[in-house]
Amino acid sequence: MKTSNSLLLFVFLNFQMILFAQDASQPFRILRMNSNHTSFPDTGRAQGHNYDGTFYDAASHYSNHSVILVVPEKFSAGKHVDLIFWFHGWRNTIDSSLVHFHLANQLISSQRNAILVLAETATNAPDSYGGKLEQPNEFKSLIKDIMDELLKTRIVSANAQPDHIVLAGHSGAFRVIAHILQDGGLKIHEVYLMDALYGEKEKFEQWINADVHSRFIHWYTHKGGGTDEESLLMMDQLKTTNIHFLSAKDLELNPEILKANRIIFVESPRDHNEIITDPDNISLLMQTSPFLKKIGD
Repeated sequence: MKTSNSLLLFVFLNFQMILFAQDASQPFRILRMNSNHTSFPDTGRAQGHNYDGTFYDAASHYSNHSVILVVPEKFSAGKHVDLIFWFHGWRNTIDSSLVHFHLANQLISSQRNAILVLAETATNAPDSYGGKLEQPNEFKSLIKDIMDELLKTRIVSANAQPDHIVLAGHSGAFRVIAHILQDGGLKIHEVYLMDALYGEKEKFEQWINADVHSRFIHWYTHKGGGTDEESLLMMDQLKTTNIHFLSAKDLELNPEILKANRIIFVESPRDHNEIITDPDNISLLMQTSPFLKKIGD
């Protein structure tokens, strides 16, 4: 029964992706590609993975190397291309995340001249392991594959280069994001963690300390299984190194506050899966980015 439900969900989500791609009324274009530089397959999960008494086999959960690209209809391709990456959490996929969290629509409502990238990690598994993306320069190679695909589909020109890079993710995505900051091989300008700070604080702190212009935002709840405690610990550590940050409640936020502070810890009373949408907080973060340009600018 579990396999059957998973198959039905996969078919439904992919049908939705086909509709998105074919519906001319949609204000974006969705492309699907494969890359040998996503998380999996990887030797670290070649034999599958056991978690909490359940076995997750490699074929079903650690072999998908798909990438989804969301390109705004009014995207203007110049010499520099801004990329926003979304990494999903446990028991999720790039397809389900795109639909459930309204990520394409959040990009469009932000009016940013950027491309949204969803690269598959562990498929429908309770696992934060980032696979090959934890290895040096694999993320850089993934971006090369993405730029090649954008060139092949005539979205960018031959001289286009990646410019500002944003890493965003929910829940278990913290680990792959932290390793990309440390070993990805490219400059990362912003990080948006959505109830996702379960560990790897030292990697985030090193990145923050290394670049006074980088932007870090962790939007946390008290229902995430420890993200609130980790946030307090990280704030205490930043105080010891005299790194200024803002601690705020989400109801207190407005665009001006987000624009005026580069490191923000946002406390929310909402549930773990609700802080991404209603309101669309990813769109808000994109809109207030000091790096992402508005369409038409």
